Amino acid sequence: MAGVHRAAGTLLRWHRRLVANHWTYSHPRHGRPPIAREVRELVLRLARENTSWGYVRIVGELRRLGIDVYATLVRNILRAAGIPPAPERDRLSWRSFLRQHAASTLACDFLTVDTVLLRRLYVLVFICVGSRRIEYMACTSNPDGVWMLQQARNLLMDLEDRGQRPRLLIHDRDSKFSRAFDAVFHSDGIRVVRSPVRAPNANAHVERWVGSVRRECLDRLLIFNRRQLERILRVYVRHYNEQRPHRALALQAPDPPAVTSMRTEPASGAIAIRRRDLLGGLIHEYEPAKAA
Repeated sequence: MAGVHRAAGTLLRWHRRLVANHWTYSHPRHGRPPIAREVRELVLRLARENTSWGYVRIVGELRRLGIDVYATLVRNILRAAGIPPAPERDRLSWRSFLRQHAASTLACDFLTVDTVLLRRLYVLVFICVGSRRIEYMACTSNPDGVWMLQQARNLLMDLEDRGQRPRLLIHDRDSKFSRAFDAVFHSDGIRVVRSPVRAPNANAHVERWVGSVRRECLDRLLIFNRRQLERILRVYVRHYNEQRPHRALALQAPDPPAVTSMRTEPASGAIAIRRRDLLGGLIHEYEPAKAA
């Protein structure tokens, strides 16, 4: 009896399968066909390479290439990839702005130093964003308007003597950078850009130099007066411009001195190196020793 029930169950199962296979048919897919991966990548490429192109502009370019899509599809592709619309993409970031104008951009800021007798001194420094070279530096105990105007004129004269023509100057919103100070640069065709409030990263290049001179020099010395500070900073700036390697410059100095001697390896395999001590041995510079 149990065998009869098993046989009946098997027949019924076969019949259900037969019926299901008989009435099974492929369901038509509704809606637009899925976008090809190549087309999706092309949409993203056009949007990234042309930040001012909107959805319709990208659609027009694709149709010119023989690819028929709709603006809604382009919008969905960009939105899924986290790419904003054209107005937001077309706004240059501060980093991109500096990268495009680095070679012709100066940045300036103040460094404060307290002497042994707690007298505060102010150091105004200008750096070229592209080359990282310190272009000008001056010290005072009273950075008033007259002194600031004179330093601006001195800087422009130094740049003119070296044949340099910067286009931009970046500084923060310190009250010492007055309208009269900016006007000196405007008169020479230099656009002044004020960094945002409480945004030191917007003037990061000169801020980085301030950190370097403190760590490598000023934090290890006692400063007695302005004359001593000027002498120390002159030595450090020369070292910084001519000898100190920079990661942003492929470990080269901003303004290395010309080397005329040929590099030859001694027969013994040893390299003779001479050390030069700066600021009482606080800073060391190395160079190949001249053959006798």
